[in-house]
This record gives sequence, C-alpha cells and structure tokens, in this order.
Amino acid sequence: MNVDLHGEAVSRIAAAIGEPARARMLYCLLDNRARSSTELAVVAGVSPSTASVHLSRLTNEQLIKVVAQGKHRYYSLQGPEVAGVLEGLGVLAGGSRSQLTPATPNYLRAARTCYDHMAGALGVALHDRLKALGWLADGRGRSYHLTPSGNKALAALGIDVEETTKLRRRLAFACLDWSERRSHVGGAIGAALLNLALKRKWVSKELDSRALSVTSLGRRELLARFGLQA
Repeated sequence: MNVDLHGEAVSRIAAAIGEPARARMLYCLLDNRARSSTELAVVAGVSPSTASVHLSRLTNEQLIKVVAQGKHRYYSLQGPEVAGVLEGLGVLAGGSRSQLTPATPNYLRAARTCYDHMAGALGVALHDRLKALGWLADGRGRSYHLTPSGNKALAALGIDVEETTKLRRRLAFACLDWSERRSHVGGAIGAALLNLALKRKWVSKELDSRALSVTSLGRRELLARFGLQA
C-alpha cells in the first residue's frame, strides 16, 4: 500500500468525521436507524441546505449510505466498520473513566445498541461470559472464532450459524465499549445475538434511543442460558 495515499485517505476521513455538525449526524445514526436529511439537519443544528452539503461529504467518504424511497432520501451508516470507528472515538473523547461516568446516562451505560449489536454493561458482560464458557476463542488481532462448543450452543439457541458465517463481514470481534472501556461482541455473531434477544423479547428497544431494556423474561433467560445476571 502506498503510505502517502493511505495517509491522505485517513486524513480525509478524519476531517469528514471531525466537523462538529457532521459528527452529530454520524452519532445520531449509530442506533442503526435511517433518517432523512431534514431530521439530520435538526440534530446537527444547521439549515437544510448546509445539511445537504455535509451529507454529500459523508456519502463521498463512504461513511454513510442513502436510500431513496418515494420523494424522500434516508441516510444510515455505511456499515459496522464505521460504527466501530465512532465507538472507538467515543472512548478517546471520553478521557478517563471518572470523567466519563457523570456525563453518561445510566440507562445508556446499562444496555444499548452499538449499530447492530449489544453494548453497555450488558454487552460487556455477555462478551465475558461467551469467552468464559469457551464459545469464542481468540483469533488474529481483535477477532474471534467460534469453537465447536460455541457453534453447538448458538445453534441450540436458534441461531443459524452456517448462514451467519457466510455473511460478508467479520464473524466476531472485540469492539471497545465507550462507556465501559472494555470489549463487547461485534460482528455477525454480535448482530445475531441482538436479533435473537429482540425476537425472543429478552430485551426491548427504547423509542428514538439506543437504549435497551432487559425484560423480566430476559433476565431469567440470560441467567439460565449464559449464567448472566442482568
């Protein structure tokens, strides 16, 4: 890879994220919900015309994607890799744990989504249990692979492991959590676990928020199936 060209690309992306209005737009999309340019203009605190310029920049840098539906255009993050970068920047921006805690709402620290997987204290605890149970094993870098026991256990939960492994994305990796400063499970396995928890009504999504609420059923099931107290 040409180091100079790579450096220029990194600089462009960092500049695109670094502008305050664009950063507010990106973090608004971190809940994996698509939003219109009008909604994002309100979030960013800019005029519709200025929002259009910002959204064009973010689209050009492949940080967001746009889908046209009728007369409207809806924007969402380009993918989990972008979400991971934003989550990591949140860690850097937060400073020390003592500085971050007072400014982080308890309901977001307890459980929330990070793009399409679970984060917060719940996500970190689940990550630790999957490692302790021997379902995930360390791979290259921050990646994980499923062990035979993990493959069998997830299949027993109702997750189609074969189809999940075929997805064109990382299977599982350690995604650094901005509020807990430890890792939760990202990747296709993380997304499958969140989908399962929502489908089984172990957790519910808060309206217009990244927050997740653990249900009474969810607390029982998480304890029974993972040995996890939530």
